[in-house]
Amino acid sequence: MTSQISISAPTVEQHPTGFGVGTATPRVSWRFLTTENCPRDWQQTSYEIQISRKDSEEETYSVTSDASVLVPWPSTPLKSRERARIRVRSFGRGEGQAQVEPTDWSPWTDVECSLLERDDWVALPITETREEVVDGPLRPIRIRKSFTLAGRGTIETARLYITSLGIYRAFINGKEVSDHCLAPGWTSYRYRLNYQTLDVAPFLNHEGPNVLAIEVAEGWYATRLGFKGGRRKLYGDRLAALAQLEIQFKSDPERFSLATDRTWSCQPSAIVKSEFYDGELYDAREDNRNWNKISLDETSSNPWGPVQELPFPSATLVSPDAPPVRITEEIKPVSVQRTPSGKTILDFGQNLVGRLRVRSINKPRGERLVFTHAEVLENGELGTRPLRIAKCSDEVVSAGGELVDWSPQYTFHGFRYVQVDGWDEDQSGPLLANFIAQVMHTDITRTGWFSCSHPMVNQLHQNALWSMRGNFVSIPTDCPQRDERLGWTGDIQIFGPSANFLYNTAGMLGEWLQDVAAEQFNDGKDGCVPPFVVPNVISEELWPPTPQAQWDDVVILGPWALYQSYGDIKILSRQYKSMLAWIDGGLQRGPDGLWDPEVWQLGDWLDPTAPPVEPGDARTNGTLVADAFLIRITSVISQISGILGQVADSKRFAEDLVQLKTTFQAKYIAQSGLLVGDSQTALSLAIMFDLHATPNQVKIAANRLVDLVRLAKFRVATGFAGTPIITHALTKGGHHQVAYRMLLEKGCPSWMYPITMGATTMWERWDSMLPDGSINPGEMTSFNHYAFGSIINWLHSTVAGISPISPGWKEINVQPIPGGTLDSAEATYNTPYGRLECRWSIQPSKELFILDLLIPPNSRALVTLPSDGHFTGQEQGRWVGSGQHHLSTPFNWDRYSSEWPPKRRIPFMRRPEPDSIA
Repeated sequence: MTSQISISAPTVEQHPTGFGVGTATPRVSWRFLTTENCPRDWQQTSYEIQISRKDSEEETYSVTSDASVLVPWPSTPLKSRERARIRVRSFGRGEGQAQVEPTDWSPWTDVECSLLERDDWVALPITETREEVVDGPLRPIRIRKSFTLAGRGTIETARLYITSLGIYRAFINGKEVSDHCLAPGWTSYRYRLNYQTLDVAPFLNHEGPNVLAIEVAEGWYATRLGFKGGRRKLYGDRLAALAQLEIQFKSDPERFSLATDRTWSCQPSAIVKSEFYDGELYDAREDNRNWNKISLDETSSNPWGPVQELPFPSATLVSPDAPPVRITEEIKPVSVQRTPSGKTILDFGQNLVGRLRVRSINKPRGERLVFTHAEVLENGELGTRPLRIAKCSDEVVSAGGELVDWSPQYTFHGFRYVQVDGWDEDQSGPLLANFIAQVMHTDITRTGWFSCSHPMVNQLHQNALWSMRGNFVSIPTDCPQRDERLGWTGDIQIFGPSANFLYNTAGMLGEWLQDVAAEQFNDGKDGCVPPFVVPNVISEELWPPTPQAQWDDVVILGPWALYQSYGDIKILSRQYKSMLAWIDGGLQRGPDGLWDPEVWQLGDWLDPTAPPVEPGDARTNGTLVADAFLIRITSVISQISGILGQVADSKRFAEDLVQLKTTFQAKYIAQSGLLVGDSQTALSLAIMFDLHATPNQVKIAANRLVDLVRLAKFRVATGFAGTPIITHALTKGGHHQVAYRMLLEKGCPSWMYPITMGATTMWERWDSMLPDGSINPGEMTSFNHYAFGSIINWLHSTVAGISPISPGWKEINVQPIPGGTLDSAEATYNTPYGRLECRWSIQPSKELFILDLLIPPNSRALVTLPSDGHFTGQEQGRWVGSGQHHLSTPFNWDRYSSEWPPKRRIPFMRRPEPDSIA
């Protein structure tokens, strides 16, 4: 009898497909799929992996182990280009099973290696031939090469290995060979350059002529990057393609190869310019519609000429685990508006990141269409001031006649609204029928969902989700719309745990952290200080490389968050050198071992009381924040050192931790437990980072935190350091209803206020838009910024009640804590072991709290239910194994309701104000 448990197709490493893997010994993982008859408490005892390789017998490996995540490759290493098929089955037993039983075999997964060695490459980068220096944006280029496959027989495999200095699209016989956007993506080009492996067999003409054509635009490689005007051509001033086509025939052992070299041809693109900040200009009059086809129109105004070979890149060529950027969704406009000045504006109803697609453009030759993008309206007009000097406009020059399905190819914008100038409905048709917004981001896999009984809380969660989508465009960025869009390390350090729940970020963030380390050692001060943004494009004159807590701490806290989510020890070992360099040599310490107080800190960045022109002017001392984070990263790296078997390091960091805490307590904490800073952020940091000496001190600090929250009328009074943790700190201190009251406050600043103003993404400032509909006067104002969306981590772990106990969610904490006016909540998460579901509801009529739980096989959960409708912090949990669980506990609705809402603390001389609760 086989188990009722089945297994999904295995995966390898953190790779999305297994096609184009960049290692010879990829680790293997599999998830368990459950049925209604899934045995309770099922645990794996052993597994088998079968591997099928060309021209060899099928291999079977049996391993006694409960591991099912990232288990070692059991066979001999793969070689470049080698393919294999793998499948797995598990053996285990559950409740009531007398003997160990096997699952059915999983489906097969195809694994194929990319080019693993530098010597595998014979291609060279090729570019246009020119002598003059181009001042301003570089015009995209097109290159092509014809070839024939006649007489070689049936194609077995055809692979295109391709990258560019710039961003590219590749075509065979006029058809684009992939759905990737902005490829090869943004990496630290001086050190790491991604390339793609593409299956192109379906595009080839087996018995006749073919043409391989590539278009290359600036992308991040050469476009203007950074604020205060930015800088151009940071990585190079020549656009180039590097491509290698390899075809294997069934009856011919000799591989056909076509590589970029001096025999190719080149011409300027009809895309005259394409920049991320300023947009794209396409002149249809200059287009040769057959430029990428076998039949070439030689009468084009852009003649074909020779190419120039460039040296092979000095950067390491990387076949990444991260998935590519793609169009993941299309959204229709919801309305057309006329502004007071007579402009025409499309509203897509959702602030998003991507580009327009126009079904049909029909204008006389030489006439222009301009599409200007922005996130908000102000006084009925397009709100472009927050874009700073970014134009965010795409432009089309008509060749006469109809242009079908046009979209910009090498740029992206953050927008909800698009101003359309030059559209004639009589010529091109109605606006609403012709425009689509294409949502663009790294095509990571959705893994986590949350909902509850409160519509505005659900909207908050959706807003954070959309901000993550909009800011995960090749790298994790701060904002997607203005003249910035950079990989700020502090933002993702804050949002990382939330991001890891919403999507599988292991491949993307794991790749980005390798860039962090590369730039830390190659560009950082003394080889120890990571840049503020990675890839680093900010000049030292504009922003000196000052060591910085929270932001630079991403080198430790970033890998740790990934390890907690995915259980991948390789991420820790790969980044360990980077961690040591930062904590041992990068941060600047004073005589007491804490931070040197002379180092200016960003601290509690974007405290709501900070003036628009001084976003770092926070009420919490920056050095106190830095010192708290120093203790936090010391604790984490002590644990990491132990996990990696670095016993001496683990011991010394554990000793450092004791000393640093003692010093911090003497410097900042009174004997009562109150803090010198006496701010919400300071108290939250002390509570969450276990900085107090005694439980009584923690209790007093937690009570003081509640006092400050009540004095602030439950409005947010924290910035980057305090906002992600304040609701956690209130809950940890036993004041969950106060946390719910903060969550549901509608007055500005609060999480609900932007929603009352129609926000569909998270804002950079709590008052990015003022109550009168005007935009915050500060220069730095974004309407798509995920940092303060980190509140959703509390929604997942406390409101819905699920969080990992052990790395990779093998052991799960289930402890929903109801509060506020919510009477139900649920979360679903695809853990590395399988699907986890947790749903709770309150039934006042029966005075019951009901919990429905699904735990995936080969894992277990510690379940703690609220005690009689009240959370004391003393509840005792019980372990449950895999399977469906229906649990309930008495719930005193009257007692629950009597605690709501917590009251503001208002000075006696002031008139009481009505509550503003969502």
